Amino acid sequence: MFWQKFSPPLATSRGGLRALLLTLLALALSEALWHQGALESLDQWYNDSWFRLAGQRHTVERVALVKLDEATLAEFPDEPLVFWGPHYAQAVQTLHAAGVPVVGLDLLFSSSPEQWLAKLGGVPTLAARQFDQPLRQALASGRVVVAGMQAKDELLLPAPDYLVALPDFDITRFVGAADLQADADGVLRAYSPAVPRTDAATGLQLRSLPFLLALHASGQTASSSHWQFAGRPVAIGARLRLSYAGPPGTVPAVSMRDLLRPDALSLPQVQALRGKVAILGASYGGMNDVHITPYGRGLGQTPLMLGMEIQAQTVEALLQGHWLDPTPTSTRIALALLLVLPAALFWWQQRLWRGLLLFALLCLLAAGLSYGALGQQSLLSTGHLQLTALLAFVAIYAWRFTHGERERQRIRQMFSRYVEPGVVEALIHADHMPQLGGERCEMTVLFTDIRNFTTISEQLTPEEVVEMLNHYFSTACAALTEQGACIDKFIGDAIMAEFGAPLKHPDHARRALIAALQLRSVAEDFGGWMQQRFAGRNLPAFRIGIGIHTGQAISGNIGTAQRMEYTAIGDTVNLASRLEGMTKAMGCVILASQDTLHAAGPGFVLGRTDTITVRGRSHPTEVFEVIAIEKGASL
Repeated sequence: MFWQKFSPPLATSRGGLRALLLTLLALALSEALWHQGALESLDQWYNDSWFRLAGQRHTVERVALVKLDEATLAEFPDEPLVFWGPHYAQAVQTLHAAGVPVVGLDLLFSSSPEQWLAKLGGVPTLAARQFDQPLRQALASGRVVVAGMQAKDELLLPAPDYLVALPDFDITRFVGAADLQADADGVLRAYSPAVPRTDAATGLQLRSLPFLLALHASGQTASSSHWQFAGRPVAIGARLRLSYAGPPGTVPAVSMRDLLRPDALSLPQVQALRGKVAILGASYGGMNDVHITPYGRGLGQTPLMLGMEIQAQTVEALLQGHWLDPTPTSTRIALALLLVLPAALFWWQQRLWRGLLLFALLCLLAAGLSYGALGQQSLLSTGHLQLTALLAFVAIYAWRFTHGERERQRIRQMFSRYVEPGVVEALIHADHMPQLGGERCEMTVLFTDIRNFTTISEQLTPEEVVEMLNHYFSTACAALTEQGACIDKFIGDAIMAEFGAPLKHPDHARRALIAALQLRSVAEDFGGWMQQRFAGRNLPAFRIGIGIHTGQAISGNIGTAQRMEYTAIGDTVNLASRLEGMTKAMGCVILASQDTLHAAGPGFVLGRTDTITVRGRSHPTEVFEVIAIEKGASL
């Protein structure tokens, strides 16, 4: 129950300001946590989920794989891989002939056949020294990038026999680091143009293998420190978030065996390589070059991606300009305010279950925006948006609970004197709480007093007068509050009551007329009680008069700092009081204005009518005697 609606309405500027301030505090805390990296794991989980949800996001057009697979190994079962130089050279020559501009060898040639034979103690012959001549010629063409690695303590380069074959011995341009730099959780999401470490012995800092391939394919030099791909700038110290084209198997691939066939250039899969960057690497079982990508974080079996395919997807991303940029701070903050601030204003007014529903919708919307941003090559922090919403949600409802409980108690204390407890609770949990400082609204005011009260009181003792009034007021007020009236005050023998304030009833005029008819019945019954209680006292017959008018009035707390009470003031109140005074002159019990009857609608039996001019009002008022409610009319 205490989690239901309990705060002042948003209509007050103070309430809106509080909601705004709490939202800004929530945003500031969320921003601080985001900058400290506290939301990084959550955002990574979301972004990885978006990749898995999207599946293959676009077709790979600029790069292809050449797989050294089991089928290729089966062609030369008796040849150690260290002696495969001529086969690699043939594959490279076929690729060049097929129109491939640059080839990447994702293979670490740490030893040459000459070195291998020397380790065995043999004396290399001329044939042995010329065995790898085709591969060295391929490397000297300037259209091949070979792999190296920047280990923790040393730089692993190809064997010197291959390095000397590179054009101008330019290691920086033709040797690319095949290192894959995973995030702290082991998932490969980003790449750098250069390995972050510089070799202490040589002073070399290798460019990454896919970055060198993209440079060659785009005609840029490796010696610079700033480049552009698809119109987007890249600096050497950057770490770019990879926008994967798709899950494992997205990059088109051919078997190296196809390139070694005599008719290789006539094969459709080879002809399809024209204009593409080709990466030749190992893909046979047991080579242990598989890695976790965002596609490998799902439940169940996790698909791993070949290292060479990660290199290929990186080349594709560079050439197409497909890498992910974080959303600018200004955009992130503006979006958070755009989403959360309207929700905060809603939470300030609504009950908890409605607030929870909106919070859930906000979380879904934040996730949807993040997923859409990924398609625009942007990283939008889902965690930041959701945390801002969560903090604002908790702060607002916590404030409303702690401060609203005191407000509810104040409302109870204020209105329990005027209306029955059920109405007080309805006030507290209504969509709009009363503004105790005063508000203008349309209401119906009812005045009633006892006829010949002076004569009656002269014939009774003071104690008997009090007894009579207490008994009458209790029964009269019960009839009024039954219709939702607020008992404003007792003025001697008179009662002032309002309908439609503070509890809003759209049918307040109809309620007032029905209450007046019930009040007349109460007075008739009370007349019988008076005859029995004060039998033989020759008291005049007990009669009452009731005046009713509908219009605009101000209701709220009125008084001084030392003494205040809830009441209504205005011309509407004055006219209702005047109508009650005119019932005696017109010889009727209930006298209502035309405004009240118009607002109440049809269904009432009317009697005498008159047009009166009330002192202080410039326009005459048409008034009607209300006799009864028609049969079949709704109460």
